[in-house]
Amino acid sequence: MNKILAWSISAALAGFLFGFDTVVISGADKQLQELWGTSDTFHGTVVMAMALWGTVVGAIFGGIPTNKIGRKNTLIIIGILYLVSALGSAMVNDPISFAFFRFLGGLGVGASTIAAPAYVSEIAPADKRGKLVSLYQFNIVLGILVAFLSNYLLRNTGAQPWRWMVGVEAVPALIYVLFVVFIPRSPRWLISRGRVQDAQKVLQIINPDINVREKLAEIKHQSETEKTGENIFMKKYRFPLILAFLVAFFNQLSGINAFLYYAPRIFESAGLGESTALLSSIGIGVVNLLFTLLGVFLIDRLGRRQLMLIGSVGYIISLSLVAAAFFLNWGGLWVPIFLFFFIAAHAIGQGAVIWVFISEIFPNRLRASGQAFGSSTHWVLAAIIPSLIPFLFSSIGPGYVFAFFAFMMLLQLFFVIFMMPETKGKSLEELSEELLINNQQVPITNN
Repeated sequence: MNKILAWSISAALAGFLFGFDTVVISGADKQLQELWGTSDTFHGTVVMAMALWGTVVGAIFGGIPTNKIGRKNTLIIIGILYLVSALGSAMVNDPISFAFFRFLGGLGVGASTIAAPAYVSEIAPADKRGKLVSLYQFNIVLGILVAFLSNYLLRNTGAQPWRWMVGVEAVPALIYVLFVVFIPRSPRWLISRGRVQDAQKVLQIINPDINVREKLAEIKHQSETEKTGENIFMKKYRFPLILAFLVAFFNQLSGINAFLYYAPRIFESAGLGESTALLSSIGIGVVNLLFTLLGVFLIDRLGRRQLMLIGSVGYIISLSLVAAAFFLNWGGLWVPIFLFFFIAAHAIGQGAVIWVFISEIFPNRLRASGQAFGSSTHWVLAAIIPSLIPFLFSSIGPGYVFAFFAFMMLLQLFFVIFMMPETKGKSLEELSEELLINNQQVPITNN
């Protein structure tokens, strides 16, 4: 188990870079707009959101290298993309070049949401899969917290602090590449490529107590039932496809990425000073980390569905309170407090569940393609919604924006209650059988 944990942490460090890369731009937000004198529209859709468009492309096409060259090699390429992006973004002198290097980092983020959860889910024992895959999410929020803290500490560094803010990511990117070089390949990917002996060695290390020959036979049988020409859009895969789409759709319609990208701006809109806004952003990172840890602890105990129910209720209450605070002009620290509540609800629910759930519901041969679909749905919305925030805040106001997010979370609650199955404690092969054989009659609540 120690080796599996070490490999899982190494792969999940892609999540640290994902979180850091996503949020580090929030500290440079206003500096870049003032430096280059760009309009709200150009700043929001090009300078700020170009990494997210890179993420969309990475998510759409990341399944191809994940399948063709394997999970491990894809993870190495992702680390290199982060490294080049960080160094390039820190050294440019115009918004277009900055956007280009941010786009490269986005490619890494998008591909990592496919390769890292797929890799960890395929090496993890069934009873520990939720906890190990959710290490990816834990690393995301750790990266978010470190980015907020880094932005605060570097806010007065040199004549242009933003260069240090975005460039410092090169350090963890290099460490990550060195770590991931030493992890083994996924046994399920090896079997899909006919490398059974290599897969047998990895499976023996993963769980020396199991009958490796039986496990190999089970994986090979499931692999053989998936015909080579099949794709995730066939009728037999409709239910897992709908599940992946809705989980990803509701994740972004909570407003989480819009908030993380513009946290200091939102706090300033609520009446906090610039320095206090940056400091409050660190508080968001701390709350996110603590409640993600709680989610990691509970995901294999309570299950994915229970955490989503808890998170949905928390979303509805917190987002409604944030909207009310803006409508009624509640001053002081009310908005940060309600947003801390919102982050806690996200961390214990969608944050802990999304990448675990999507990595579980597709069969082995189509797992990367299924994750690419769920991930690209997530990232298309994650690119569109933050791009609109500066415009929406200045036109209709934050209150209406947060009220809309609260309504969408009410719809998510209905999805969880009436449609979402439980996946905890079952092998990937068992889940594949259950979701496909019962394609039109999947049980709503399982233990």
